[in-house]
This record gives sequence, structure tokens and C-alpha cells, in this order.
Amino acid sequence: MLLRGGAFSACDAALGDSHHGNCRFDGLIPTGIFAPSVWSGRSRLDRSLRVASVATGEPKSKPQQESSHQPSLADRLRLGSLTEDGLSYKENFIVRCYEVGLNKTATVETIANLLQEVGCNHAQSVGFSTDGFATTTTMRKLHLIWVTARMHIEIYNYPAWGDVVEIETWCQSEGRIGTRRDWILKDFATGEVIGRATSKWVMMNQDTRRLQKVNDDVRDEYLVFCPKTLRLAFPEENNASLKKIAKLNDPAQYSKVGLVPRRADLDMNHHVNNVAYIGWVLESMPQEIIDSHELQTITLDYRRECQQDDVVDSLTAPEDAFLELLGTNGSPPVAKDENDNLQFLHLLRLSNDGSEINRGRTEWRMKPTKR
Repeated sequence: MLLRGGAFSACDAALGDSHHGNCRFDGLIPTGIFAPSVWSGRSRLDRSLRVASVATGEPKSKPQQESSHQPSLADRLRLGSLTEDGLSYKENFIVRCYEVGLNKTATVETIANLLQEVGCNHAQSVGFSTDGFATTTTMRKLHLIWVTARMHIEIYNYPAWGDVVEIETWCQSEGRIGTRRDWILKDFATGEVIGRATSKWVMMNQDTRRLQKVNDDVRDEYLVFCPKTLRLAFPEENNASLKKIAKLNDPAQYSKVGLVPRRADLDMNHHVNNVAYIGWVLESMPQEIIDSHELQTITLDYRRECQQDDVVDSLTAPEDAFLELLGTNGSPPVAKDENDNLQFLHLLRLSNDGSEINRGRTEWRMKPTKR
């Protein structure tokens, strides 16, 4: 996303030599999802008050003080709720016909949208985000919003049309200028983990479009609803979510130029929503890979926000570190890992001046013969 005011100087200091070194970025990601629950009108509020009381040592509010907060109709109908300890949120979703592709399984854009929805619903369940994506009361007063800095999604088994997906999400502090949100996706019928995801977010001033540190007031507002000990969707050492993404050098082997944001790609933060970037990245993937493989892992670093009038180029090439020459007669090199999964690097840039918008990495596995 395109930060018009330039880089925020505190960003490098807070994130060190990580992939966020260039802080002229922006993405956007709401979230939320999980288990069916039928609750009384006050159950969600009761649980939030209980968690806040435990975290702060303050006594629980009296029942007569709670009556001023009435859950909305959407709250009552939504198939999700806070977990028993109040430190994460779960919701169930049925995969609809318009959320699947040619093979009747959910697209990666569908998965990313569900992650957004779950995160937003989580924020709303604890009283945040009445008019924004997971914004607290202090953030709204100061015109601050959350924007996506990094998103990493791994899908082990794509849900099919009519399947019920159970998603759990939670958030935690991430350095001085950010926060993180993690997700675990399960097949509701079997309990099998079918995917995991993690993300990093930073705060931006909605008026100046500059990044801003997370102040103590904002941090105090949301930390009472976060796990007290570090909980990671990817606890494995050296897992793929930590891997830095090398910048793709031009000329790229595959490209799709002249991509234009649709009106439907814009969100309430007045820029292109982060999920649209996934579609742009995949636009430059070679068709023969799309036909024979399915996406297993996608990692995106959001470096600039993108506006409605911007024109975008999408570049793709095999990842250099794993190149192998396959076939003969000048067959193009394809990057592979030890599991014979194909790996690609991606770059989204502005067509007019080549400014980097988004840096990505994907991993692809052979499509299963039957589902």
C-alpha cells in the first residue's frame, strides 16, 4: 500500500533487519470465525467482563451496569463466540457455492476473507471495531487504523463446497509498533487441522497515511484480551512463516501488467484490501502450474498501500535458491523443495514508476487425484 508521507522512521528501529525494513507499505486485514453457539443476550459481555477482571484485578461489573450493552442482531445470529478463557475467538463457516473454484474447493481468496472476518468478529465480540477493522476506542479518537504488514497462510487440505470450517483466532503484542494475529483452521466434522495462518499488523494514521507507534493506552485496551504467554500458530523452529522474502529481480520469467483495482477491491480504510493482492500475485502464475498444482503456502509482505487509480504489474519467477533444470529442449527452470513442491517469488509494483507494493512467496503441491 502506498504511504504517501514516506517511510516511518521508527519502523526500522522497532523491527530491526526484518522483512519490514522498508516501511512504505500498507495492506489491510479484518478477521473473525468459529464454533456454533447459542447464547443469551449478555453471555458475550459477561465473558469479556470476567476476562478483563482477571487481567486487571478489578471486580466484575454489577449486572445492572451491564444492561446498557446489548448485543446486536448479528452478534446473536453469528456462529461464533469467545472461548471459555476469553483469550481467543472461534467461529464456524459453511463454504458457499460462490466461494469455490473449478474443483469445488474453496479458493485461497475465500480462506483469506474468512480469516479477515474472524478477526473482525473477535474484535467486535470484546467491544472493539464498531466502525473500523479491530480499532479500539483510543484508536478511533486518534484516527488510527491497523494495516497488514505480513500475512502467511498454509493450507493442508482445502475445504469443499458445503464443508463446515472451524476457525480459532487470537492476537498478541508484536514489538513497539505492531501486533500479531494467528489462526488455526479445522474441519468441523472431523476436528482435523486443515490450515494455519499468522499475520503482523502495524498502526497507521488514517489522515496522514503515516505509520505510528502503538502507544500504551492502545496496548492496554487490547492486551487484556490476549494470551498471557506467547501462543503461536506456527511454534516450530525455523518454520516457513519466519522466512524472509528475497526481492524478485526484473526481468521476471512470468508477468501480468496493467492490473487495475476494481471498486469492489476497496475497503473501509480507503485503499485496496489485502485479499485483492493475493489475486494479483496469482495472475502472473503460469497456467500449466495452476492446472497441475494447488497452492499450499503463501507469504506476502505489504510495503505500500494501493489506491483505486493505481495500475499494478505482477511479476513471478521460480525461487533462485532451489532452482533445478527440469526436462530438455530449453525447459524453463522450476524451483523445487525436498518434497517436490514448486516454489515461486512474486513482486507487485506500480506500473508508472516501478515502486514496490508487495513482495511474495508461494509454494505449490501436486493436485490430489481424488478428493
